[in-house]
Amino acid sequence: MHVTSEQRLDDGVVEREFTLGEIPGILWTPASASVSVPAPLILLGHPPLGLRRMYPRLVARARHSAADGFATATIELPGSGDRPRWPAVEQARADLRRAMEAGDRVSDEIVDALVLPLVDKAVPEWQAALDALLALSEIGGPVGYSGGVISIGIRLAVVEPRISAAVLFAGSLVPRVMFEEARKVTVPLHVLLQWDDEGNDRQAALDLFDAFGSKEKSLHANMGGHTGVPQFAGDAAAQFFTRHLK
Repeated sequence: MHVTSEQRLDDGVVEREFTLGEIPGILWTPASASVSVPAPLILLGHPPLGLRRMYPRLVARARHSAADGFATATIELPGSGDRPRWPAVEQARADLRRAMEAGDRVSDEIVDALVLPLVDKAVPEWQAALDALLALSEIGGPVGYSGGVISIGIRLAVVEPRISAAVLFAGSLVPRVMFEEARKVTVPLHVLLQWDDEGNDRQAALDLFDAFGSKEKSLHANMGGHTGVPQFAGDAAAQFFTRHLK
């Protein structure tokens, strides 16, 4: 893990950009984090739109978490930002756009081609980033995962024992095979659902929630579209992490 820049934001949060091999990332630590009092960590997931485009939303989430004593970190997803383009996934995105513009049903084949390669490549990268982050003296466990592509969160919750709790956003296409993986999830879950999300199959999101194997799981559904998550929903997610990561 190579730190490429460091700055202190006006609220005292330390922001460090880093690279892990070819993978760019950002780490935010609260002013309270130290060797004697390491901060618990939340991994910030995001859609594959690139860290530069997502930065305003990510830093806002990071600052909110820092106020509660959490460190947060994120990494660039495969095929996004300045990382090499991924021809097969680019083709799947084009197929998705054509289907949606035509008002056609998005086929399982398109969803699989779009999401499954991303999950297969991104999850080991998140695990490598977690190795590097937990090696820092001011960062400690337990670890949570928040937001982003829900299928990545599902896979991480299944294969990564260091993930103790997760907040998942039900706003992305989910391959049918991921429903079987969801049954293997056992960590506490808090799932956010925008009821009128124009790009999300509401019934599929409800079926996925039902499939999760966690004994403790909650569904926080709110009226509004994809980007209209109300502040109180974010506050409830923060309270969830405070209960389970501290």
